Amino acid sequence: MAKQDPSEQPQIEQPVPVGHDVIQGYLKTLDSSPGVYRMLDRESRVLYVGKARNLRARVSNYARPSGHSGRIARMISMTASMMFLTTRTETEALLLEQNLIKQLKPKFNVLLRDDKSFPNILVTGDHAFPQIKKHRGAKKQKGAYYGPFASAGAVNRTLNQLQKVFLLRNCTDSMFDSRTRPCLLYQIKRCSGPCVGLISEADYAQSVKDAERFLTGKSTDIQAKLAGQMQQASEEMEFERAAALRDRIRAMTQVQTAQGINPRGVTEADIVALHMEQGQACVQVFFIRANQNWGNRDFYPRVGADVDAAEVLEAFLGQFYDTKEPPRQLILSNEIENPDLMTEALSQKLGRKVELLVPQRGEKAELVDSALRNARESLARKMAESATQAKLLRGLAEAFELPEAPDRIEVYDNSHIQGTNAVGAMIVAGPDGFMKNSYRKFNIKGDDLTPGDDFGMMKEVLHRRFKRLLSEDPDREKGMWPDLLLIDGGAGQVSAVAEIMREHGVEDIPMVGVAKGVDRDAGKEEFHRTGKRPFALRHNDPVLYFVQRMRDEAHRFAIGTHRAKRAKSNMKNPLDDIPGVGASRKRALLAHFGSAKAVARANLADLKAVDGVSEGLAQKVYDFFHDQ
Repeated sequence: MAKQDPSEQPQIEQPVPVGHDVIQGYLKTLDSSPGVYRMLDRESRVLYVGKARNLRARVSNYARPSGHSGRIARMISMTASMMFLTTRTETEALLLEQNLIKQLKPKFNVLLRDDKSFPNILVTGDHAFPQIKKHRGAKKQKGAYYGPFASAGAVNRTLNQLQKVFLLRNCTDSMFDSRTRPCLLYQIKRCSGPCVGLISEADYAQSVKDAERFLTGKSTDIQAKLAGQMQQASEEMEFERAAALRDRIRAMTQVQTAQGINPRGVTEADIVALHMEQGQACVQVFFIRANQNWGNRDFYPRVGADVDAAEVLEAFLGQFYDTKEPPRQLILSNEIENPDLMTEALSQKLGRKVELLVPQRGEKAELVDSALRNARESLARKMAESATQAKLLRGLAEAFELPEAPDRIEVYDNSHIQGTNAVGAMIVAGPDGFMKNSYRKFNIKGDDLTPGDDFGMMKEVLHRRFKRLLSEDPDREKGMWPDLLLIDGGAGQVSAVAEIMREHGVEDIPMVGVAKGVDRDAGKEEFHRTGKRPFALRHNDPVLYFVQRMRDEAHRFAIGTHRAKRAKSNMKNPLDDIPGVGASRKRALLAHFGSAKAVARANLADLKAVDGVSEGLAQKVYDFFHDQ
């Protein structure tokens, strides 16, 4: 019998080593520099991102076989490799750490899940008659910004009352330039009509100045001034003017009443309070600006069962202010692990000193107590909702014969009017309810679709969705893949979607079509699955209500997206499509002719007579409309 060559014997793949011994091996190459480290598992997925004043000392701590909390011990047992990046200072390490946590979302870090920007009020500074409006995002436009406000609703309420008090315009510059008579806002006493010269530039500037003084907390002087004007108007028998001034004073009072807490001793601060219970956390943030409360928001960072409050609050502050401008003071409910380091990092970001306080008595302590009460109540509601949601997801799994309760449900719907402005919509639900950050809209692009072809539209939406999933997360490791698809429709829609899923090789994802059923009544829905008979749930089954709520949310989102698209197409100006016609020339044409329709009817000689329009551009405009 021939002897087998050892080189031809099958090689047994050895498992990648993990744990303390792996971490110990890195100590030979590390020094005492500050920096950031990453711990990775066997598949090179990031488990944890941390910072250290002394990298060697920190890693040697992980190399010890005992003395760790349960969470850290689990993390060490999964660690197969580490990555290091040295920095000049520990402050740089802190900033880099929080940036990496937000990008990589490691499993064992405290993670801020909701990190949207907050709206501000902007008083524009590039126009003779400034506009007052809501602004969200980068502060690139010239003007004065006031905020942040906790929500769009808080901004809208404040803007609504400010318009009543100061009569400032909220129209765009192009609309302002094209007006020939005052709009409805002037008629209902929400604007002073600067677009048609009903107020002088000096008087309007004074109103802007008063509005800005109010937004910086100097409301008492303005109320006294308006009260004096009202008294004078009354004495001069100008009762209509006196009544208008009375309404403006009342509107200002309503703003102050709606704000609730208005601390006298705190000019500019964020009140940050943390409440933890049963391995869950809620952080409540109150925004105090100009001695006024501009609203509050609650956040639910992802935490572990054995994480302490100091670590959670420090991680929250680092991630929350990574993309936001911190105020002069942060008034906290708890001490954090590295207050001096956090103070230095935030002061460096703001360009002036930021103070961290943990008050024990006085007005600041009362503000913290109020925020803590809100955090405690919010977390109790959240935990009750989560328990109910978990029960519903288990019921859904049982009803649709799923192997386990789904973590991510994607619901799809279409909206159009006879095929025009067609859009597809996807909403997402999971253990925490509706995941609005994951909602997606799809502008239907298919040129070969018959108007109103719902099957074709749904196929296009699902094709684009799975094509992107396969590109961005082919290994299904990032939590982007659905555990269940709900389609608005019956057997036809289900078969159309099943065809797309077969094309992409993703037939393992359960899919259910939700059809209206007999007489299209809510409560008589039928559920369709590939290769199985349709079925219905009991009329009073909580799972049925849950499915109805998800379908209605998808329908609401699809309708809203469709209406926005339709409104945009209705408002679109044909002048926008002409090469060489920018904002200033568009304004000149509209000012000269009054409307885009009049521009389209104009002859070449009239177009050449417009200020700022050359002969060449006049020819382009004329050809654009007459070629069409």
